[in-house]
Amino acid sequence: MEDRKYYHLKVAGLERDLPICPVNEHLDIAAFVIFGDVELTVKTAEALVEKIPPHDVMITAESKGIPLIHEMARQQGGERYILARKASKLYMKDVFSVEVDSITTDHRQTLCIDGDDAAYMKGKRVVVVDDVISTGESLKALETLVKEAGGEIVGRMAILAEGDAAGRDDIIYLEELPLFFK
Repeated sequence: MEDRKYYHLKVAGLERDLPICPVNEHLDIAAFVIFGDVELTVKTAEALVEKIPPHDVMITAESKGIPLIHEMARQQGGERYILARKASKLYMKDVFSVEVDSITTDHRQTLCIDGDDAAYMKGKRVVVVDDVISTGESLKALETLVKEAGGEIVGRMAILAEGDAAGRDDIIYLEELPLFFK
């Protein structure tokens, strides 16, 4: 059995060891998975809520952003949030959709929002929330959905900014996450 390598992360007063995983023959990333880690979800949401700009609604992409945005909404008094799904569902009508390439997925994905959610966003100040911003492709896709719905993006937030994203001045994040080039 080979020894697994880890990246030691400190975020929101917590420490976690993230497994290093290959993306391709030239690049590895530290896998940040918020699922199942209630303490991490609560503490990072708390730290992001302290930094959130004035807004009317938040949006995230399925799936790792879900526990984070839910906890952020709960901490802000139960505010409604919007979820961009990876596929249109039977209950969705008048769907808005956009394609996206993500560093952690090996194929193009589609992000969709329901027409009722799009109508709710119209004319509202929207904060885009994600667990990690890396290449910015998922962020761009969410921004496209918000703009098509008539919403105004007033903030972009993530727990971690990976690689070049850490140098961006248009996102709010808690910590940097390095890329590991081979």
